[in-house]
Amino acid sequence: MRAVKHGDHDGTSPARRATGLALDTMAPLAAVEQAMIRLRRSVNRRHLGRPAAEEVFTQVGIQLSLSQLAVIDTVEEGPPGPGQDVTVGLVAERLALDPSRASRHVSGAIKAGLIQRVASQTDGRQLHLQLTPRGHRVAIAMHTARQRAFGEAMTDWSDHDRREFARLLTKFTE
Repeated sequence: MRAVKHGDHDGTSPARRATGLALDTMAPLAAVEQAMIRLRRSVNRRHLGRPAAEEVFTQVGIQLSLSQLAVIDTVEEGPPGPGQDVTVGLVAERLALDPSRASRHVSGAIKAGLIQRVASQTDGRQLHLQLTPRGHRVAIAMHTARQRAFGEAMTDWSDHDRREFARLLTKFTE
């Protein structure tokens, strides 16, 4: 007789009942979900966020908050398409923040000399955001720190596994 787990009164999990997916489909999805939870925590705090910020401080001499780093990443990513600009609204959208909070983050990055507001080339009444030379130096230092951490995490992976992981992760996030 199969043991019944908490919340599994009829032999199926709540998630399986809710989605109607077969067990062989649920196992990979549950594994992806748990991996994404661990990845989010690692990227935000433990393995990449704070250590990378500390490495940037060592390389560039600038003490940064994680929110300032997120703004730099967002501005560096650029506009969503041709003829568009990076605005505070886009920062809010990409970081899943309300506009007032995004505005505070942007203001902090401007005060730190990392980004600047510039008149839009398509509409002079609007302002868009761009990295300053200091912001570019920080972005380069962040890329170096993150890639070093990824390399350390995948040190025993084959080149094929690294390429395949990069391919699948890119596909997943597009």
